[in-house]
Amino acid sequence: MTNEELARRFERLALLMEIRGDDKFRVRSYRNAAETLETWPSSVEQIAREEGVKGLQTLPGVGKAISGKIVELLERGTFDAWEKLKQETPETVLDLLEVEGVGPKTAAALYQQFKISSLEDLRQFVEGGGLDLLDGVGEKTAERIARSVRGLT
Repeated sequence: MTNEELARRFERLALLMEIRGDDKFRVRSYRNAAETLETWPSSVEQIAREEGVKGLQTLPGVGKAISGKIVELLERGTFDAWEKLKQETPETVLDLLEVEGVGPKTAAALYQQFKISSLEDLRQFVEGGGLDLLDGVGEKTAERIARSVRGLT
């Protein structure tokens, strides 16, 4: 698994946690680890293979918990925390971020307040005039979201 693939998984974890409203410091720690993994000049997989979790912990932003998750991800192709999170919050929630005008905060509001967890849910919500109920979304942003949703579904 490449450094970029590892980083992408941790970035997706951080995004899903952010949308759920999890602790912002934990979210930031996963995001920082993702950035380190993506930009690290040598193979993180090779470090894990040769030096184990202790070697991974020498990377900035990679502590005991994250190094364990990296090893688990490399060995199994997934890790327990990711699987548990996906059971509690559908991974399809991340698809909302593909919509122009929807960032992590808007996706979080859509999911937490209205249980919007897919592009189809969002399409129905938009068609039903739901964007008028969404705090922090102005008229122009609502139009952009509606236009983008029509183009994606």
